[in-house]
Amino acid sequence: MNERSIRILATGLGILLLFHGVDKILTGVEGIEKLFLELHLSREFAHYITYGVYIGEVVAPILLIFGQYIKIASILVVVDMLFAIGLVYRETLFQLGDYGEWIIETPLLFLIAALSLAVSNIGFNDGFKFKKK
Repeated sequence: MNERSIRILATGLGILLLFHGVDKILTGVEGIEKLFLELHLSREFAHYITYGVYIGEVVAPILLIFGQYIKIASILVVVDMLFAIGLVYRETLFQLGDYGEWIIETPLLFLIAALSLAVSNIGFNDGFKFKKK
């Protein structure tokens, strides 16, 4: 991918994910903690790991929007989306929605976009500075 493509993808992904993060800030993450508790994790561990959603949906998107530490931020988004798919969609993983779309379509698109950034030719913490081939 060229520099312009990566800028567009990183900024777009960051903006779209930040909406989810703002929602978590405004409404809280108790629902996510309940999902962890359903997996029979200890209350302390579930409480601790639940706050990772703020890293994946607030911190990482801000880094992506400003083009800082894109590889690290995109890896954080990949992990966040894997948790989201595994927790929220584990019972409906292979189902279709009312209009024929795959239920996990949106988080999967976020995952694929973040994975594309993670394997791009951008340096590990170079922002929008690219490695020479």
